[in-house]
Order: sequence, then C-alpha cells, then structure tokens
Amino acid sequence: MPQCGPHAKGHHTAGHPRPPSSKEKLGVSMEVSSPEQDAAQEDSFRVPRLNQRRQLPGERYSGGSDPSGELAVPFCEGIVTSRLGQGAHRKSSGPFLLLETGVLCRCGQGKPPSARGWQGLIAYGCHSLVLIVDANTAQTLQVLERHKASVVKVKWAKENYHHNIGSPYSLRLASADVTGKIIVWDVATGTARCEIQEHAKPIQDMQWLWNQDASRDLLLAVHPPNYIVLWNADTGTKLWKKSYAENILSFSFDPFDPSHLALLTSEGIVFISDFSPSKAPASSGKKVYISSPHSSPSHNKLAAATGAKKALDKVKILISNEKPSAESVTLNDCLQLSYLPSKRNYMLLLYPREILILDLEVNQTVGVIAIERTGVPFLQVIPCFQRDGLFCLHENGCITLRVRRSNCSITGTPNEEPDPDPVQELIYDLRSQCDAIRVTKTVRPFSMVCCPVNENSAALIVSDGRVMIWELKSSISGRNMRNSSSSASPLYSPVSFCGIPVGAFQNKIPDLSLDNMIGQGTVAGEEQLKSSFLQEVHLKFLLTGLLSGLPLPPFAIRMCPPLTTKNIKQYEPILAVGTSNGSVLVFHLTSGLLHKELSIHSCEVKGIEWISLTGFISFATSTPNNLGLVRNELQLVDLPTGRSIAFRGERGNDEPAIEMIKVSHLKQYLAVVFKDKPLEIWDVRTCTLLREMSKNFPTATALEWSPSHNLKSLRKKQLAAREAMARQTVASDTEVSSVESSVISLLQEAESKSELSQNISAREHFVFTGADGQVYHLTVEGNSVKDSARIPPDGSMGSITCIAWKGDILVLGDVDGNLNFWDLKARVSRGIPTHRSWVKKIRFAPGKGNQKLLAMYNDGAEIWDSKEVQMVSSLRSGRNVNFRILDVDWCTSDKVVLASDDGCIRVVDLSMKPSCFRMDEQDLIEPAWCPYLLVPRASLALKAFLLHQPWNEKYSLDIINIDYPENENVKNLLQEQLNSLSNDIKKLLLDPDFTLLQRCLLVARLYGDESELHFWTIAAHYLHSLSQEKPAKPTDTAILQEQLVNPLDICYDILCENYYFQKFQLERVNLQEVKRSTYDHTRKCADQLLLLGQTDRAVQLLLETSSENAHYYCDSLKACLVTTVTSSGPSQSTIKLVATNMIANGKLAEGVQLLCLIDKAADACRYLQTYGEWNRAAWLAKVRLNSEECADVLKRWVDHLCSPQVNQKSKAILVLLSLGCFTKVAEMLHSMRYFDRAALFVEACLKYGAFEVNDDTNKLIHAVYADYARSLKLLGFKQGAILFASKAGETGKELLMELKQPKEEVTQE
Repeated sequence: MPQCGPHAKGHHTAGHPRPPSSKEKLGVSMEVSSPEQDAAQEDSFRVPRLNQRRQLPGERYSGGSDPSGELAVPFCEGIVTSRLGQGAHRKSSGPFLLLETGVLCRCGQGKPPSARGWQGLIAYGCHSLVLIVDANTAQTLQVLERHKASVVKVKWAKENYHHNIGSPYSLRLASADVTGKIIVWDVATGTARCEIQEHAKPIQDMQWLWNQDASRDLLLAVHPPNYIVLWNADTGTKLWKKSYAENILSFSFDPFDPSHLALLTSEGIVFISDFSPSKAPASSGKKVYISSPHSSPSHNKLAAATGAKKALDKVKILISNEKPSAESVTLNDCLQLSYLPSKRNYMLLLYPREILILDLEVNQTVGVIAIERTGVPFLQVIPCFQRDGLFCLHENGCITLRVRRSNCSITGTPNEEPDPDPVQELIYDLRSQCDAIRVTKTVRPFSMVCCPVNENSAALIVSDGRVMIWELKSSISGRNMRNSSSSASPLYSPVSFCGIPVGAFQNKIPDLSLDNMIGQGTVAGEEQLKSSFLQEVHLKFLLTGLLSGLPLPPFAIRMCPPLTTKNIKQYEPILAVGTSNGSVLVFHLTSGLLHKELSIHSCEVKGIEWISLTGFISFATSTPNNLGLVRNELQLVDLPTGRSIAFRGERGNDEPAIEMIKVSHLKQYLAVVFKDKPLEIWDVRTCTLLREMSKNFPTATALEWSPSHNLKSLRKKQLAAREAMARQTVASDTEVSSVESSVISLLQEAESKSELSQNISAREHFVFTGADGQVYHLTVEGNSVKDSARIPPDGSMGSITCIAWKGDILVLGDVDGNLNFWDLKARVSRGIPTHRSWVKKIRFAPGKGNQKLLAMYNDGAEIWDSKEVQMVSSLRSGRNVNFRILDVDWCTSDKVVLASDDGCIRVVDLSMKPSCFRMDEQDLIEPAWCPYLLVPRASLALKAFLLHQPWNEKYSLDIINIDYPENENVKNLLQEQLNSLSNDIKKLLLDPDFTLLQRCLLVARLYGDESELHFWTIAAHYLHSLSQEKPAKPTDTAILQEQLVNPLDICYDILCENYYFQKFQLERVNLQEVKRSTYDHTRKCADQLLLLGQTDRAVQLLLETSSENAHYYCDSLKACLVTTVTSSGPSQSTIKLVATNMIANGKLAEGVQLLCLIDKAADACRYLQTYGEWNRAAWLAKVRLNSEECADVLKRWVDHLCSPQVNQKSKAILVLLSLGCFTKVAEMLHSMRYFDRAALFVEACLKYGAFEVNDDTNKLIHAVYADYARSLKLLGFKQGAILFASKAGETGKELLMELKQPKEEVTQE
C-alpha cells in the first residue's frame, strides 16, 4: 500500500475502469508462516529493558534548523514524550507495555505558556496539550490532553502550606486555552479535577492565591476584556467577579501583602489595595499612567550608549496620575509588570530595550537596566527573592543573570559612568550568561521558567520544541585573579550554609540554591572583607538537560518490524519519522526520547520501509521541474552506524517521481513504484536491479507483497541434502546416531543464523493494480520475475489506491472510499462503502491471527476488524479532533501511531481516543526525584526517614534495612526515589556534621515545600544567632554587629534584625532623595526622614519648598518646629496633645510624625495599630524603637494575626521566631497540629539550649513528641514512632508499649 500522505503530489491516476470480481480464482497457493507473522500474543512474555540512550547534556545544541536541509545535523522541532495508557499496569501487561498511548509533538505558532512549580516540574502548553517535564533528568513525565483549543496559560498550584495526610503533597496545575476554558488537573493521575468556563475568549492571566492560611484552592483569572474573576478551583464555583474600565493584560500580586494587587492595563497600571478572597474589591483601584520610556523626546539621545545613569535622569517621571497628553504617549509597549519579591514596595516594568525598577513609595524610577543600541532586546524577566537577582531572557535565546550591586563595596568608578560622584541608584550587574541559540524564521525562544525553590536553574522553551535546561554553577577564584577592568564589584561566597556559618567548610558546599552560591553583597563590606574564609565566586551557566522534538509537518512515519519469538532478545520499539527537511528521526517509543537523528536526504522524505530491526530504506523526491520530472533519492540506512548508501546508485536524476516503495515479507525484494513509469524490482540484500518492467507494462496504482513464500520447503530440501552429505562423511560405527543428531543440530543452528543470507532465495509473490483496475499477480524468485495471473476489475470499485494482505484476507481501497474484503480461502468478496473519500493507506496489525485493519482517509482514520468485517473505531478531523491525519501505522498489535498536521505524533489505543495515564506507572529511563508521585503516606514517611537520621546509630540512605512494614512495592519505590538523589545531596545527608536545622532546610528544598523553607530559614537563623549572643551582653552592639555579619536576607522584610532593617530603610530613603523630581516626592522623602529620626536632612528638604508653592508656609513652620523641639515637659505635652487631636480627626500620618519628633514612637505605633495600620506600625517599631518596645509592638501584631478574622497564624509564627519566642512557637505549632514541624523544632531548640527547662516546657516537649510518634505510627513508620515515643517520657509510655507489643507476639510464634 502506498506511503502517501497528503504531501505525495499527483498521487493516483484518475478514471474508474472495472476492478476485479473477487470471486474469480487467484492462481496462487497461500501458506502463511512468515517469521514476522509469528508475532507473539500479547501476554506471553515481557520485553527486557534495553539500553536506551538519553540525550547527553550539551549534545548538538549549538546548531539550528535550516529549511534547505543542507546542515549535517539539522535541529528537530517539537516535543517528544511517551505516555502510558489508563490502567496500564506494569506488572500484568505483556511486551507491549512499553508502548502505551503517547504523544510526540512540536510547539505551536503562538507563544506557548510555561510554568515551573515548587514541585520541581516544568509544565508548558503545546497546541492543545500540556506537557510535564522533569527539570533534573529532562524527561517528559506526563501529557495532559483534554483542551480542544491552544493552551495559553499554565500555572502550578502553590506549596505554601503545611503538608500532612489530610493535605498531602500533590501535583495540581491549572491550564487555560484560547476559548476561555480553564482546566484544573491532578497531574499525577492525568485527570481533570474541574473545568471552568466564563467567556469564550482567551484567558489573559491567572494566578493561584499564595496566602497560605486561606483556602488553597483559589484561582484568580483575567477574563477578557476587563474582568477579574476569583474561582474555587476545586469545585469550579465562581466566588466573585469584578470589571474595570480598561482592558486588563496581566496582573501581579504583592508578595509582601496579599491584599495588594497591580493590574497592567492597555493604558497604565491599576493598583488595588483591598483585595480579599471573601469579596470583590470595593474600589476601582488607583489608576496611574505609564509614559513609555520611548515617548520622552530625550530618549533618542539615550540610545547613544551613555549608560544607564543618564537614561535614568531622562526617564525621571514615569508614573503619573494624570493621563499623558496624546502627542507624548505611544502605544503601551510594556511587556511585563511584576513586584520584586526580594524587597517590599518595588516593582519591575519590562520594555524591549530596558527594565525599569520603580519604588512604589514615591512612584519613581530608581533603577534602569538599559540595552545598548547593538544589544539584543529583552523578552521576559523573572525576579528572584534570594539575593535580589534577575533572570532575563533575550530575543536570541540567551539567558542572563543580573545581581544588584551592593552600595558599600563600590571601590572605583565603573567604566560606564564617567561622572565621579558615587552612584545613587540600583544597579544590576551582569553576572552570567548562557549561549544564544540560532534564531531563524521557525526557531525562536518562546519563554523561560526559573526554579522557584533554588533559583539557580532556568529552562528555555524554544519554538522548535526543544527544552533546554541551564543550571547555574559557581566556581571559587583566588583573590589575586580578580579582573581589574570589570566594573562590577566582586561576588563573595556565602558566610553561612542553610543558616549556619560555614567557616572552613566552604569547599564542601554544593550549589544547592542561589543564596548558597553567592553571599549577601548588601551588608557593609568592611567587616566581611576582614573575615579570612571569604572567597570570591564566579557564576556560569551549564546546559544540563536537552529535550528534542519534531520539525514542521508533514511527516512520513514507519514503525520497525513487529516483535516475534525470534527477535525478542534484540527488539527495540523504534519509530522512524521522515521529515520535510530530508532528515529521518528515530524515536524510542518506550521513553519518547530521540534515539538518532539522521540527515539522509536533501528534500522531503516521502516514505520509509524497514528491511530489518536495524536498517531501513527511505525515499525522497525533489519538487518537479517544468517537465514534471524530479530527482529521486532512495537511501539504504544502517541504524547502528548511521551509514547510508544510495540504493539505486547513479539513477534518480530527472525521472518521474517515486510514488511508493514496498519491501517483501522476507525482506528479500523491493518494489519501487513510479508515477508515470513502470515499476522496478530490486534485490535488497545485494542492492541489484532484478527487473525493470518494459515500457508497455501497466503503471501500478497500488501494490502489496503476499505473506506466503516457499522458505520452509526450501529449508527442508536443503536440510535433507546436508543430512545426506553428513551421513556419507561420518564413520560407520556404533556412535552414528548420536553423531548424526549433533551434526543435524549444528546444521540447524547454522541454518537459523543464515536464514536470510544469500544462499537461500525464497520465492515471493506480489499483487498490484493497474490504472484500469486489473489485479496482476507476479512471482519473484532469485533473479527471475514471472507474471502468473490477472484478475479482471470489479465494477463496484473506483480506481484502486491501496492494498493490504494478511493470511487469507486481501483488502483493497479505492478513490471513493470503498473497502473490498477478499477472503481468498472461501473465495468470496465483500464491498463496504465507507463514504469517507479517497482511501490513502490500509495496513494490517501485527501478531498471528490479528485481523485488525487500519485505514487512513483524507479526513481521518478507521480501525476495522477484517474477520467480522465491521468497524472498531473511527477518528474524523473537525468532528472529534481538531487536527488532520498525515500518516498512520501500527506500533504494536493493539496500539496505533498517528502523525498529524499540528506537528504531533500520537500513540493511541484501538479506541483512538486521547487518554491520560498515571505517572507512577511509567517506566522511566532515568529515575526522577519526585516524592509527589508517591502515595501520601509513603512521601511523608520518606521525609521522616531523611529528617531523623541516623537510624540504628548510622547514617544510611538504604530504606530496605528500616523496619517499615509497608508492602515491598512501596519500599522499592521509596528506595528508587532515594537512589535518584544527586551525589552532592547524598553526601550531605550522610554527613554526621550536617546539623538537624540544615537537614530540615535541605529536605524542605528537596520537597519544594514553600512554607517549610521559610520557617526553617528563619528558625535556623535566629536559633543560631541566639546561641552566639549568649556569652556576650545583648546590649553590646559592637559584638552584635560582628556576629551578625550575616543578617537575614531583606526579602524577609519585617523579620530581619532591627539594625539591618534600619540600614536598608535609610539607604532606600537616600535613593528616593536623589531621585526626587517633584514637590510631592520631596514631601514624601521629608516625611520618611522624620519617621527615621533623620531630622537635619528633613529640615533641609522642607526648606527647599519654593515660595510660590501653596505649602510654603506650612513647610517653613514645620522646619522651625523640627529644629526647636526640645525635650522639656510643656512642649512635649503640647505636641502630644496636638498629635492625638490630629489622629482623632483623621490626620493619622501627621499625628504619627509629631509623636516621632518627641520620641514617642511607641505611642505612635499603638495609634497605628488601633487604626488597623499593622504593617506601618511594625515598620515604625523596627526603625525607631529599642528591642523591648519593638517586641511589644510585634507581639500585639502576632495576637492580631492569630485572631480568627485574620487567620494568618503561619505568618505570626515567623514573627515570633524573629523575636526569639521559641517556646511560644513550639506551643503554637503543636496547637495547629503541625506535629512534625513542632517535634523537629523542639529538638533543634534543645540542641541550642533555647528552652528554659522547667515543668511546663517538659510537659510541652513530651506532648509534642508523643503526638508526633502517633502521626508516624499512622504513616506506618514504626521505627520512627518508637524513637519519638521513647523521648516522650511518661506521656509516651503507653504508646511505646503498644508499638513494641506486636513484635513480641511475632517472636513468640
């Protein structure tokens, strides 16, 4: 049957002569016993795991795709993935378990969405599919197929909550398509949890709510043109809907305040400050307009590469409350808006040629990253929360990392800034960049995702379907090697690892996360530089994973010969895909990974036929010239070596196009069918032409080889002859019989080895149809081709387009969609009109006695049962799928492979319906670390196993030795997970010096547990600093300063140490002062300076007010007041009275300022809290009060956070940690039933001596341990339960008895 996709031009001759009447006898004997037909039945045996090859990191990655196909190794486009079918249990299915339903595909034309979750997996949209890729091993783990239209957004659910049996680790993902449908998936099982639809327009943006103590199922989505809707993503119910005046393009939540949200609209930005899950925002938000940087006339001068500082001076005011005048405004070309997670109240705006950093306290640009005129424009930026870094993606596919320069360590003046004054601005230095890709018309970068847990790796998704995973690596360089010309200050290695100072262990630290790789440059550099173990680090990107895909359609596909009893040892399920650029891609269908890419032809591959398990013949035809002639290329390829030879030698130039090629069943002969030229018969083994038919020979429209041959009878004859020879040569003694049998067995062995070698040429037959519909039957034996019979045409059939033959059944298909089933044994035929137009291809399924038939039409495909002559299933483009089928084939006896015009190759079962599979049932080539795939009990038990090392007095990652009475399968799965950890991490987990706190932090990172990560980061920091403080007097600030060279990162905001927080706020106000451009900005700066106690500078600013200004008089008086305020009793009481009156009359900010002037900041904080300004009060307490007063204010805030109407206990716990109230933290964790966290925290506190030992604390400790032991018992982790029950004193006695009881019974038995 023809290898004819829609790309085979001018395929068949038209006309409808009378095809054959099938009742007439065919003069051929039909015995069916080909080894290829003796395919094993499905459940008889399992296929052994074979040595599949995974793409090596960095392999072939710097090339590009060339439409001419002249590159040696052109790139392929698309994504390759293998999928398992529903309920495909690994244990029971036979050899074909390798191939369950699957998809190989290429990205769409639009920009596909992508997301990387805390779970460590990458999700991205590709047409209507969502692919899930493991970032560590670059393997596709899941394909989600339910959307009917292109997917435009994907978002992983947050992991910012406490995990236990009730709320386990789960893989939840939301995806949205262009028709406005949102599907929330359970990724592990491949099922949809709910479907949401509001309007039929593409979703612009969506985000899961991150506020952990609220419901974890809330999803906020932007429905065009101007609605935001809050959904419950578990039930699919709409909670509220709100419309705005302009079209909303995207939005960003403030990471420091869940009630703040910024919308990027077509005209500007809308700030919402009253966002709440319970009701829609009441106000329509504060609208500000962006005057695009390009609209300022001075912007043209900027392009002359005068550096970012000059650019900044020009783009003074970027945000204004007035609508900009029509002539100054250009189209809003802002690509992205995002709050900075590294520090509060900063926002980033991305333009193609610059990134602007705004300070939202004064709505002013305080930093610009500008690209020079020759630079490559930005596409996307991802801000980091650790170390104030930015991952930027450029249009050439280059990913760059920029890290903010620390203010203190600037020693010389950087090159780009000729002005000598020290720069007052946020500068982000380029610290590392990866290689660019080769961009062509069809190959361009789409998007980048960054690991949210560690922020040290990024994945690039390219339009040709490649996923490139880049990891950041740090290398330590000697100080003297410093490159003096570099403008950026050096980066130093971190002072602490997982919260605890590293000291001399510097070299042992692996690159776990960004903050483990570079230290805080923001701290005063002098103290840091003194410390001897500080080393300078350099960062570089390494390509650690590459996933390849498919090129642009059309494709020609062919599955390798089927599995039989004879080839089971060597069999690998591989699929050859011929592409439009002349290369043939060979995919391993077990894994869906690219096995080989062979650049064989110079034009589009039209068909492929396998001649063995390791070799195939492919043909390609160039575009026709004026005479309709083409260049035909027919190549014989040896897969293991990749060697290809021109099968027809010098032939092939300027001749009619090859229509199809067909290899005989024993792979001895090849028939080559041309468009307007008689066919050729070739010997495959010797590459010789056996016969070129004469000019008057009819042109074939369809051709098929018969499955019958005379190999068996030939063998018998040959064996008999050899036996006779053997008898003559063997001496006639008593041993004859045994010798004879051994000779015969030797001969049989030799025979089986040389079954297809040249010494035997079996007779084979083929049939073909002419343009008149006549069926011709020919025999080929050795080098002779004989014509043996002709059957006249059948009047009910049109022009025959394809034939399939298996056993006694011959099936013909014609241009009108008729299928004619001939039973050669019973000599009857039956015609079935399918009404589906031209039958392009028909093919029988492999396997003995399997009479299923696959038919391909212009508009889809059908599977028929030729025994019963009835249809099994049907697929029709436009009706049940939205793609068109280009080519089909069987890949096993019950799985079909379909190539479609959306750039995908799908493996489907007999129903031809898309189906998802369970991820934990997949056989991966390389085990992937993903505890989310384990059942909840197992993933939590594994976590306990990692945390509570050492077991049985020794550190071990061998869970098999642990008393864990789950079934063996679960234990093996846990062991597989442990084995898949990287060597660096294994080394740390087995290191006795690795403390409990560090272990907790590491496991939180491994599990991608956001709430644990933040909890343990802060706990480790403050427990450690407490143990340092103990010997010294806490009042001695000098000692404190020295100990706190390594403060808590500013991304923790209010949780940082007071002195560091004050320092940061002062730096911020200095910057605002430098950048101020209007009276409003100046006034805001003066107000901040007064609150910070910087009265002299505040007075200077107040006196700057010009006499024309309406506030001139007020400001002058205020300046006098500030300078003359004394601490005398009467003036203080007057000012206090005025302040309280002001506050009572609604002037809260002014009243607070006055109280701060007379050092009554504690009262000011109380007033702020009374009026609900909790964040402002905490801020003021941190910058103005001593530690005792500050702690009082923050404790009141904690009570407020714990109140039922606020319910932010998790945040309250973090505030208590920063205050050192460790006993209260343990109590709260216990009362919230966070037993695992409470037990570990108590253990860490005892190690650091952070608890005062008394009866109350002992009672608490025992209660925590006992409850934790019970929860471990519930997980089935008996050994862990016994460990903690024994620590729980009296409280745990009973439990301990209970746990040890069954053991004794067992021993008695």
